[in-house]
Amino acid sequence: MTTDFTMETGADGVAIITWDTPGKSMNVMSIEGFRQLDGFIDAALADEAVKGIVITSGKAGSFAGGMDLNVLAKMREDGGDDPASSIFAGIMQIHSILRKIERAAMDDRNKGGKPIACVLPGTALGIGFEIPLACHRIFAADNPKAKIGLPEIMVGIFPGAGGTTRLSRKLGAMAASPFLLEGKLSDPKKAKAAGLIDEVCDDPLAAAKDWVLNAKPADIVKPWDEKGYKMPGGAPYHPAGFMTFVGASAMVNGKTKGVYPAAKAMLSAVYEGALVPFDTALRIEARWFTSVLLNPSSSAMIRSLFINKEALEKGANRPQVPDQRVKKVGVLGAGMMGAGITLVSAMAGIEVVLLDQSKEAAEKGRAYTAGYMDKGIARKKATPEKKEAALALITATDDYADLAGCDLIVEAVFEDPKVKAEVTKKVLAHVGPDCIFATNTSTLPITELAKASSSPEQFIGIHFFSPVEKMMLVEIIKGRETGQVAVAKALDFVRQIRKTPIVVNDARFFYANRCIIPYINEGIRMVAEGVSPALIENAAKLVGMPLGPLQLVDETSIDLGVKIARATKAAMGDAYPDGAVDEVIFWLADEGRMGRKAAAGFYDYDDKGKRQGLWEGLAAKYPVADEQPSLTEVQHRLLFVQALEAVRALEEGVLEDIREGDVGAILGWGFAPWSGGPFSWLDILGAPYAAERCDALAEAHGPRFACPELLREMAEDGEAFYDRFAPQAAAA
Repeated sequence: MTTDFTMETGADGVAIITWDTPGKSMNVMSIEGFRQLDGFIDAALADEAVKGIVITSGKAGSFAGGMDLNVLAKMREDGGDDPASSIFAGIMQIHSILRKIERAAMDDRNKGGKPIACVLPGTALGIGFEIPLACHRIFAADNPKAKIGLPEIMVGIFPGAGGTTRLSRKLGAMAASPFLLEGKLSDPKKAKAAGLIDEVCDDPLAAAKDWVLNAKPADIVKPWDEKGYKMPGGAPYHPAGFMTFVGASAMVNGKTKGVYPAAKAMLSAVYEGALVPFDTALRIEARWFTSVLLNPSSSAMIRSLFINKEALEKGANRPQVPDQRVKKVGVLGAGMMGAGITLVSAMAGIEVVLLDQSKEAAEKGRAYTAGYMDKGIARKKATPEKKEAALALITATDDYADLAGCDLIVEAVFEDPKVKAEVTKKVLAHVGPDCIFATNTSTLPITELAKASSSPEQFIGIHFFSPVEKMMLVEIIKGRETGQVAVAKALDFVRQIRKTPIVVNDARFFYANRCIIPYINEGIRMVAEGVSPALIENAAKLVGMPLGPLQLVDETSIDLGVKIARATKAAMGDAYPDGAVDEVIFWLADEGRMGRKAAAGFYDYDDKGKRQGLWEGLAAKYPVADEQPSLTEVQHRLLFVQALEAVRALEEGVLEDIREGDVGAILGWGFAPWSGGPFSWLDILGAPYAAERCDALAEAHGPRFACPELLREMAEDGEAFYDRFAPQAAAA
């Protein structure tokens, strides 16, 4: 049996409990780990020779990364037909262990307890911070890279092991809100300033032992266990506290639009918990946490944003070939995309040769890294030394001979097959035979572009999203002849630059653009039909899309939409389906309304480029109809048009793994993250209902909503995507 925790008592009477999960770079809590911790706490509290306890980590740079989410899945499975009771009982057992630490054998009069301190060598997240919150004093190493906080809300749950109740009572609801409702993480010094932890020092273990040996009885009683405790900022029934919760409720609904159950549940747990004694508040927190875990939205978010995302980042679909990490990358084209690729590569410690038609253009691209680092220095997120180290890795040039020695080329020139073919041939004349050539394209077929290469097996597509430094997804596209080494090289490169990859097969628009373009087009199509633009935009946001389709096309630029439309129509001929859309965007382009960059599009903008509202002139050309569709009808049109393209991509073999379909949709274009992605969303709806809605939408709006055969078959069999494709996709 593996041992996650060990305990050793020194001659000074301080018991050191060390958490060191075997085989993991960072500690994660398991069911067995809880049992071991509980046993050591019992032993130390019962041992008269023990004067106090210090809980710390055996990992040099961290305390813990959180809970093994399989623990939560196991609780649900163990419940059989009554998962709620099983989850609630499991959570209450965790509360019992942490409450035992907090009370430390004190009696009802808060006498007789032993001091318990926690030492954080570095990062402490989730349960890795909830355990310290139950201790009497928290000491952290002065490690500026460490992150401390409760990020659970980011994966669709909330801190359910007492973190919600303790932090809100420690700081007050208002001060705790950014850490609970936004998952804000802090370095140790900022955590101390915010009141999350108590001490930051060079030798936190020595300081903790010293404190334990000198702590007074009053030092170990938590404020909420003392008579007369009042919540900082006021309890809910206090005028100040009441206003806090009114504001918090408005903030939650404003940010989540009511589609993320965890935020609302957490706010309810804090509000209701603040009205009752602490132990009752923990039960309330456990009940709300159980409710969230049983919500299909939370299960889907955990699966996509944690389990599946992590699996893809660790190379779940990587070919079994030797390590292909990049040593020297050549970036062709120093525009916005090439400069971004250069930046993230240099920040990852990779040597970069940035090439453009002129040395001046290449230097401008290199300067993008300097500017980015300067902003980081101003925000104290970077140092001048880091800036110089990054710039030292970048060679700006107009000479193809400087690409010699590169093991990966990323071409990011104009979206023109002739231009791309020309630079491909020039590059191949200067690089070695093992160099992999990657083209950054969002629309052009990789198999066709590979014809310019004498080694198509070493040619691959790498589609970055803009801005590169902010967008987490990278879409890797295999051409018909792309080999496994090229795929592995692309995946290893994406891992080096700390992005999340998906691998798809070659087809028009690949996967991401294949799904997002219909979303934009559906919004524009509705404008032409007389649907209120405000209804279209708000319907999208109320169903969880980060941007409405009209705002999105303004952001990406209307002239780009025109260019894509013309290229698609030329390629598809009579099969082209979007003539109604073209009428609208071509008219806007003729009016000079090219989107945000022109300060005029579907929206109006002020002199600084800030959106002012939908353009009133739109109604003159496309009057709003007297009768408007329901909110649900508009939302279904906007979501189904994306989800059905995802299903067709799977049917056609463009997607090989639904994990990539869901993770790619959320990270690539923000498909309703609460749903877990298009396949998870269809599973939440259920295939029979989804097929029924397809038929109704197709009858009302056309064949673009026709139910794919795969979905029809699943509806007839009562199957779900994450059941049918389980061998390729881990269940939450």
